[in-house]
Amino acid sequence: MLLHRIHLNQRCKEARRDLADPYQMHATLCRAFFPQETKCPPGALLWRLEPETGPKGAARVLIQCSATPDWSRIPVPDWLTHADPGIDLFQKLALDSLEPSRAFRFRLRANPCKTINGKRVGLVGADAQCDWLARQGLQHGFALPEPPSADYFEFRQSSAGRPYSDMCISHAHMLTGQRHSGGLIHVYSALFEGRLMVTAAEQFKKALETGIGHGKVMGLGMLSIIPVHP
Repeated sequence: MLLHRIHLNQRCKEARRDLADPYQMHATLCRAFFPQETKCPPGALLWRLEPETGPKGAARVLIQCSATPDWSRIPVPDWLTHADPGIDLFQKLALDSLEPSRAFRFRLRANPCKTINGKRVGLVGADAQCDWLARQGLQHGFALPEPPSADYFEFRQSSAGRPYSDMCISHAHMLTGQRHSGGLIHVYSALFEGRLMVTAAEQFKKALETGIGHGKVMGLGMLSIIPVHP
């Protein structure tokens, strides 16, 4: 499980197209990680467009994949400005020795949603989105911190809804992508950042590997973590 960070040239027309259309971005990334004759397996590549840009305005994209990229397969020479060396996440995060109660800072761009009449509908509002993430934690081996006191509970209830401490939800909007067949894809997206605690190590490692929720082709579902030291 390797993590790559690349920097895209926003002066390049093809890069701007991919940044504006996450479905096209996924297709371009797959060209680099998988030979043309090999179809990108579902879920084999997770990625996320970061909200921050580089000092010179280059867009930052994180990619998680077990394959090694060959950026020369992308035929646009100025699409990529720089690619950082890949990082082995299992080694970097010592995941082989992961145990319950470990705490991490996390970032997750995801599709908080519910199904109504067989159709997925995006969840709007901090309460519903936090509850969605808490339910995902039950499935994927992590928990969100509870509020430290009753006073904190009352404050969060009156000002920001659901009382999860150390949580930020931002960049909530609808993503739109165009399939190669011409049809459009619409997926609601929100960026979650905060702190979590591992409750089931194997489930959590699986979530890191395969992602969380729907819309992975659209750049959603990749869970990034940084250890929190006591």
